[in-house]
Amino acid sequence: MATSDSKAAPEPQPFETLRWRGELPGELILLDQTLLPGEETYLVCRTVSDVFGAIRRLSVRGAPAIGIAAAFGVIVGIQEATRSEEDLTRAFQETVDRLAESRPTAVNLFWALDRMKARFAELSGKPPVEKVQRLLDEARQIHEEDRQQCEAIGRHGAELLSDGHRVLTHCNAGALATGGLGTALAVVYSAVRDGKKVSVYANETRPLLQGARLTAWELQRSHVPVTVICDGMVGTVMRQGRIDAVVVGADRITARGDVANKIGTYTVSVLAKTHGVPFYVAAPESTFDFATLHGDDVTIEERAAEEITQGFGPRTTPDDIDTYNPAFDITPAENITAIITDRGVIRGPTEEKVRVHFGR
Repeated sequence: MATSDSKAAPEPQPFETLRWRGELPGELILLDQTLLPGEETYLVCRTVSDVFGAIRRLSVRGAPAIGIAAAFGVIVGIQEATRSEEDLTRAFQETVDRLAESRPTAVNLFWALDRMKARFAELSGKPPVEKVQRLLDEARQIHEEDRQQCEAIGRHGAELLSDGHRVLTHCNAGALATGGLGTALAVVYSAVRDGKKVSVYANETRPLLQGARLTAWELQRSHVPVTVICDGMVGTVMRQGRIDAVVVGADRITARGDVANKIGTYTVSVLAKTHGVPFYVAAPESTFDFATLHGDDVTIEERAAEEITQGFGPRTTPDDIDTYNPAFDITPAENITAIITDRGVIRGPTEEKVRVHFGR
């Protein structure tokens, strides 16, 4: 029998961004993304403060993952408050209010908390222990739905990529940012599974380097070719003809298709438009904010000066220097070639197209 000298492709190295461990009482387990790529360490969240802190300091980040973490965070906060209906109601409201204060821009956080509140109301009159169990089931369902949505986004988006395409990403919108394959990176992973040779240019994404630390880390583990570039190199790389498409995620998308995403995304969209490079946004329905029309009305989170002045140790600015550190920016719909959703692709997004797409 003839033998082949070719080697089988190496298997991806799996990891878990977040999961619920046990039943009731249980624990929320989170991969601490602040330590990547150097350490793969998991946090055990047993209190609401644990979950709040993990979201706030970006141990868990990415809009879908934040929403899932918040849903499980509700269970963390109420699972011991089952002595009476009054105790449970008080603990539930305090927990939801606390988690809602963690980050202001990612709409999935509020979507998940609203869904848990609606489920809590539906369970009125049920014994406290049964109510908590049903709410845990709801959080698990939110997690599972996100897995399925990531797969669907990947399938729809992969059709937009051709064999040999070189894709630029910004920040991290992969498995680390969701409960599944990711949003933007799900498009890449699905194209690769379809047999297409796709490679990625990952913007480092200042000031916290989510592209260099996180996107490069997970793509390398999945054996997808990746090249890290500095944010300021994008225009030159596009001008050199090295980019065939841009695919990014989103933290909030308005009813007209304006996109709030990691700071620097708007700049990439302008450069893509200038150089004729398709600019795609990948996000599930839960990331759409149908109550907000314009991106200018989205609250943009401002983060600590230390992320700029000494984000990874030694100070890189003079002492007592002024800083401005918005975590997100707004990319207007007119800069976006298409939005890839779990329900399909919205080409040239407008308010009418977005609402028709989702039946809103």
